[in-house]
Parts: sequence; structure tokens; C-alpha cells
Amino acid sequence: MYMEKYNEWLENVTDPAILKELTGLKGNAAEIENRFYKDLEFGTAGLRGILGAGSNNMNVYTVGRATQGIANYMVKRGLSRVAVSHDSRIMSREFSEQVCGILSANGIKVFMTKELMPTPFLSFSVRENKADIGVMVTASHNPAKYNGYKAYGPDGCQINSQLADDISAEIAKVDYFAGVKNMAFNAALKSGHTVFCDDSLTEKFLYNVAGQSVKPVKTDISVVYSALNGTGYKLCPEIMRRAGVKKIIPVEEQCVPDGTFKTCPYPNPEIKEALTLGLKKLESEGADILLATDPDADRLGVAENDGGVLRMFTGNEIGVLLTDFILSESKNLPEKPVFISTIVSTPLTEKITKAAGATLYKVYTGFKNIGEKILKLEEAGEGHRFVFGFEESYGYMKGTYVRDKDAVQAVMLVCEMKAHLKGKGVSLSQQLDNIYKKYGYFRNKTLSYDFPGAKGFAEMQRFMEGVRKKPFAEFAGLKVREIIDYMTQVKEDLPKDNVILYKLERDSQFIIRPSGTEPKIKVYLTAAGTEKGSAGIIDEMASRFDGLLKK
Repeated sequence: MYMEKYNEWLENVTDPAILKELTGLKGNAAEIENRFYKDLEFGTAGLRGILGAGSNNMNVYTVGRATQGIANYMVKRGLSRVAVSHDSRIMSREFSEQVCGILSANGIKVFMTKELMPTPFLSFSVRENKADIGVMVTASHNPAKYNGYKAYGPDGCQINSQLADDISAEIAKVDYFAGVKNMAFNAALKSGHTVFCDDSLTEKFLYNVAGQSVKPVKTDISVVYSALNGTGYKLCPEIMRRAGVKKIIPVEEQCVPDGTFKTCPYPNPEIKEALTLGLKKLESEGADILLATDPDADRLGVAENDGGVLRMFTGNEIGVLLTDFILSESKNLPEKPVFISTIVSTPLTEKITKAAGATLYKVYTGFKNIGEKILKLEEAGEGHRFVFGFEESYGYMKGTYVRDKDAVQAVMLVCEMKAHLKGKGVSLSQQLDNIYKKYGYFRNKTLSYDFPGAKGFAEMQRFMEGVRKKPFAEFAGLKVREIIDYMTQVKEDLPKDNVILYKLERDSQFIIRPSGTEPKIKVYLTAAGTEKGSAGIIDEMASRFDGLLKK
């Protein structure tokens, strides 16, 4: 089957670079299988894959087919407006222009950003331009060899499962080579079907970000900032200046767009190696904090210089600190405020929100699920109750002007929080300890295991099947108290998903979840108790999973 696809591509591909790559694969059956054993899947996160030739990779043919499928879906339903943007990655601008050309050739109006912009800006653009669909060309925080695009619905939220299925069904009908209508990007502009977004949209976005301020910066703080060679390099320093931060120290090598990510091969602010240059500058400059946004500026990493001691914070820790800060310092909280987090994020949030009389909803991982919960609140006339949402993977959002995690806003909020605490003589680390003393110590750790290619995909499936057929009775010396399989559970108001939660004794737990966008299995560990004891439990659980899943 995959050889038939390969030969079909050899016969029909006209792009010189792709054709050269395909020709070079002759005789390499294993690599041909990896590239052609399936079509690149379109799901709630859109497309994502390794750049290169093949039906399972990101290239002008897979992008063209997917975009034509979106166009066919829209035309059949009388939909006519799309917002488009892109990040700094290799081929991102080219793919975004291709998207515009295809949509324009199908008679669809496209609102394109003049330059690369953060993902939350695309979410904002969808809503402001009253678009039916949004396309953000990005592979988020993945290495340079990846690209992709996220698809958004009219509410500015990443598309839900039903919409993804409907679009995917249309994509499946499109022939890679004969089924795609297209026109050159310049022709799309001349036709009027594609237009650039007005500069005023950027100002309006920043105005809305500033509108989520909790406590303006009044104490001087010094901030080291890294854009990790992505889209935050303009808007994040600007929002800091508007918030009152006077000393912003850029990591210069990483505050210019560069899709090769030379100084941070894995541009993920969750990973210490990506922040190496920023941490060095944080120490050498004696600055207060380091803020780093991923390439599409929807995730934020934070590190602090606490009297010469450098500390990186996890997404859960910043989520907890911001939740506490917003609840304790906001002057305009609504009655019955609503916070939203995910089932894989720290349970500590439940204790903090409950103590403040707020409601916490937990959803599946992915900000599209937080966005869908906000939409349900709005449909019930209660959208004003939503205050703040976060997930452990370094994503935060306050307010409803966007429906995706927003690192531009998170930069502002963390600066405000840091300045407020510094004015009281308290560091972020000390404030986190204060929270633990009040509610109990929670330690969290996320493990990620790669399963690339056709073989890896089959291994992931076998592991999940094995866990279901023969569940653990104990783990890392702790008894299993409850198992929740989200493919079959009926207690919680959540749809079926390939996620398994193990609740252990002593308030520990772990969750196993295959990624929906990458060839990975992720495991989320939680332990509660004393810091030393919790660390021991986490280490034992991590060691056990390494033995099961590490290659």
C-alpha cells in the first residue's frame, strides 16, 4: 500500500525539492513506509508533522490537500471568511501564503497578518474579523524539523471533535495532485479575496491584553526576556513596557525570528536546555526573573533569581501562583467566579479555589476544551463568571477576548505578580511555600516518551491495550485506590478519551495519555505530603515508568 502511494507521488509531484527527496528514497523501504504508511492526520489540533516529502509529512501537497478540504467544507455550508497567520518556522510563511491562495481560488475571503504573529493573536483575529475558520501555521514548541497548522472555529477556539471530523471527511475526498484549486499569493491579493489585517488590530489586541491587568507594576523589577526565536519578540516586550516594567533585558540571540532555532534546538520553555542563555543572563545581570515564550507565543516559561539562587517554575506552579494572585488581589471579581483547569493539572488548584468560594471545572488537556467550557457558560448566560484558565503545559488565559492560551498576557500577569510580591519583600518561591503551608505540598512531574514512525504508533497502541487488560494493583509501593478509564467512565461529564487515571494511596496519582498531536505517550505524576516524601514518591514512579516505556 505504501509503495503504491510512493510511486504515485513519484509520478505526479512537480515541486523540484520534494521530487528530489522522493527520488533519494528509492531502495529505502523502511523510510518510505514511515512517510507513506498513512496520511498526515487532521484533528482538533489541525495538522502537525515533520517537514519533508510524503503523505505523512508536512509539505506543499499535504498542506494543499488539507486546505482544499477546509475550503470544500466551507463552500458546502455557505461559509466565507478565514483568518490566517504564521510563526517563524521553516516554510511557515510559504505555507500560510499557500493557504491564502487556495482559499482565495475557492472564493473565500482571507484576512492575513502582514507578518508573523503569536497564536493568541490569530484567535483574536478570528473573532474580530468574524471569521468562520482560523488557520495558524505553526508547530508550537517542537524542534525545527516540524511544522503544522492549528485550525480554529468562529469562537476563536481550536476546532472541536465534530468539526475536525467533518473537515477530515472532506480532506479525505481530495486528490493530492488533481483536486486542489490554487492561485499565487500575489494574485490572491490582487483579486481582493486575500487582504492584510489592519495595523489597528494589533493595537486592539494589546488593549484587550492590558484590560486583564490585576495590579499594575509599581515596584521596579528587572526582567530577562527570550522569545526563543519566535513570534513574541515584539508584543511581549511591548506589553511589559505598558504594564510599567522599566528594565527589560532581551536575550538578543533569541529575540529575532529564526526557524532553525540554533541556540535552542528544542524551543520549549518547559525544558531547561532551551533556557540556557536566558538563565545565564538572569544570573549575570542580577535580574529578578526570566520570562521565555515558545515560538508561537502561547506558552510561558518562568525562572526567578531569588537572592542569587536560580529556580525554574513548572506550569503547575505558575498556574497555582497566578490563581492565588488573581483571587487575592483582583478588585473586580464576578460573583461565583469560575476557574478552569485540566484533569492532568495539579489538584492543588481545587483547594485554593474552594477556599475562595470559586468554582473550578476540570476538562481534558488542551485549551480547546477550556474554550468549549467558556462557550457553554456563555450559552447559559454566565460567560461573565469565567476568570482564569490554565493547564500544566505552561498555558494560561484570563478573560475571554481570546480562546487559547496567551503568553503575551501571561507575561504581563507574571510581571505584575512579581512586582507586587517584591514590594512586600516576598519572592515567587517564598509565596509558593506560603501556599503549600496553607493547603499542603503537592509535587508534580510530567514524563514524555517518544514513539516515532509506524512501529512506534503500534507500540503506543499495544501499551495502552495492555494497561487496560492488566491494570496495576500497586505502583511504586503505593496501593491503587481507584482507576478511571476515560474511554468508559460515566461519573464525570466528559466525552470518551484515551486517558487513564490511577488514584493511589496518600493522595498520589498518575495519568497516562497518548498525545493527540505527536508520537508520544505522556504520563502526569502527582504526590502530596512533605516535600522530601513527595520527591521520593515522584522519583519512584518516574523510575517505574522509565522501565516500562523508555527505549
